[in-house]
Amino acid sequence: MMQIGIRLHDVNAGLAPELQTMEARAAKAREEGFSCVHLAFSKVIKGVTFDSCALTEGLAAHTRRVFAQNGLDVAVLGCYLNLAHPDPDKLRDIQSRYYGHLRAAALMGAGVVGTETGAPNPEYRMDANTHSDRALETFIRNLAPVVERAEHWGVSMAIEPVWKHIVYNADRALRVLEAIKSPNLRIILDPVNLLYPGNADQKEKVIGDAIDKLAEHVAVVHLKDFVRDGDELRSIAAGTGEMDYTQILRFMKERKPYIQATLENTTNDNAVSSREFLERLYDGL
Repeated sequence: MMQIGIRLHDVNAGLAPELQTMEARAAKAREEGFSCVHLAFSKVIKGVTFDSCALTEGLAAHTRRVFAQNGLDVAVLGCYLNLAHPDPDKLRDIQSRYYGHLRAAALMGAGVVGTETGAPNPEYRMDANTHSDRALETFIRNLAPVVERAEHWGVSMAIEPVWKHIVYNADRALRVLEAIKSPNLRIILDPVNLLYPGNADQKEKVIGDAIDKLAEHVAVVHLKDFVRDGDELRSIAAGTGEMDYTQILRFMKERKPYIQATLENTTNDNAVSSREFLERLYDGL
């Protein structure tokens, strides 16, 4: 059985401030039938810069209590910062923030600390060098000490391949895994993030390739949908676009018992229906 969760900052989004606290959002996520969350501290606790200084043992203990009281697991503790940042001082600060998130994850029992894989510029945007081997080598070099710290804390670091970032397909992800060679380095598989207008018509092949090559490394799945919007793919809630979930749900059902899968790009109005849609498909396989 899969365990479906949600990004906590998508819960109660846009509502009154008192409904957007971490505590209120967690209670609502449980009420809506979710079993786990993707947590980004900076998006649910306002007015704090979540550098390593802020990620205290007390914060971890409080967070652990909040989610335990609501019967929720933290599947992913998000720290989506650019590990290919070209400024050495900024990079050291970014790595320090990862270290703090890994310590917090260990203390609060989070499944993984999750990240995307950046771009070789300060703006964190796709450019002509993003898919280059040099950018990949930079990312691997900067990720390596973060994974070492994950090993120290006994937690997992998980990277999420995204077409617009340095690790943009399954082969690039394998190169990172093979270079670092750590059991504490895992994969967050988001099928839609592997797609762009040039391969969306071959989505079954692209997703199947990722499953074949990364299966043993997948720790968490992200589930969302997409529609074509000009020369871009726009992400939307699962069940409301062009995505075919047969491959990914069958993979989860047959090879990943009780895997945690968090919804993305939901709204207050469609989060529950999106969860129910996926559960029906899963049960029918």
